[in-house]
Amino acid sequence: MNIRKLLLNKVTLFLAVIAVAAGSYFLWHKNRQPAAAERYKTESVVYGDITQTVSANGTLNPVVLVSVGTQVSGTVKKLYADFNDRVKQGQVMMELDDALFQAQLKQSQANVGNAEAALALATANATRMRDLYAQEYSSKQELDQAEQAVKAAQAQLELSRAQLEKDRTNLSYTVIRSPVSGVVVDRQIDVGQTVAASFQTPTLFKIAQDLRKMQIDSSFAEADVGNIKEGQSVRFTVDAFPKKSFTGVVKQVRLNPTTQQNVVTYDVVVSVENPEQILLPGMTAYVNIVTAECKNALLVPNAALRFKPKDLAVKGNGRKGKEEKREGDKGTVYILENGQLKPVRLSAGITDNKLTEVLSGALKPDDQVVVEDTQQSGAETQQGGSFRMRMF
Repeated sequence: MNIRKLLLNKVTLFLAVIAVAAGSYFLWHKNRQPAAAERYKTESVVYGDITQTVSANGTLNPVVLVSVGTQVSGTVKKLYADFNDRVKQGQVMMELDDALFQAQLKQSQANVGNAEAALALATANATRMRDLYAQEYSSKQELDQAEQAVKAAQAQLELSRAQLEKDRTNLSYTVIRSPVSGVVVDRQIDVGQTVAASFQTPTLFKIAQDLRKMQIDSSFAEADVGNIKEGQSVRFTVDAFPKKSFTGVVKQVRLNPTTQQNVVTYDVVVSVENPEQILLPGMTAYVNIVTAECKNALLVPNAALRFKPKDLAVKGNGRKGKEEKREGDKGTVYILENGQLKPVRLSAGITDNKLTEVLSGALKPDDQVVVEDTQQSGAETQQGGSFRMRMF
């Protein structure tokens, strides 16, 4: 009997300890809950200037880039131009071995001489035949044949002369001249290399006509291209000069779309002045095009537009409050009123990805809008923090 009573007392004492511990934890947890002003981080609604831009990457290119090729095949004999050389229009850049073309030219010249001799003989025969025909010593058919031989010889002479002209032209093509004045930005051949122009013209050099004027070919998504217009100002940077900003102007929005993995982009051409010639062909440009600007606008932080309450009740209970809570999109921000969150609807304008213009709504300058729930942020980084008791 005494043992049963002793066990009952121990169980009662143990339950009392558990009750006291649970009550203490409840009071401790209740007291550690921060006030609404401490729990929520806020920022002010202010007046200021805002600029909306769209961004993309692009490549710097010369406005005019000429590919110099050859119309005849042969072996590179001499080079007169190299990378970064400045050349003038008509300047000799390289020569091909012309031995075969010289031989062909001589053959054509000989063919012309042969054709001239044949024409002279045919003309003399036709003259004699006319005299004989006048004296009735030859027939009309013989005269016609003599005159036809003259015409054939004349045609053969013209054909030989045309071939001679062709061979002269091909010989001149063994000397490659610059079609424009500019800077050599690429050379793709060396002395001794054989170039073949059988099916298409090979590229030997690339010449940038004027590096003081360049352009950026950039790819913008179809969602952004609707706001881009010719004449808009552009700012861009390049990796070679990360601390320097450059300017340009939208020159053209090309209508030819490019589709890759169901993503449609358009080529936007930006005109760039390069008086110092520090921007080089092929550099990657990080382009920002100004699509809209507003001076002295009422601005709200974008973080406030992204904020959506979860745990605490929103002022305005009932069905309407629940609908406003569900509609916590970019048109709704929250302010603190009497320790509770109050939704404020607004009409948003342009944005610079940090601040957004407020076109209409109940917000006023210096209103404090909620941008973060510090308790919720802490809960996301702490897992398994519940109170536990271990029984021995």
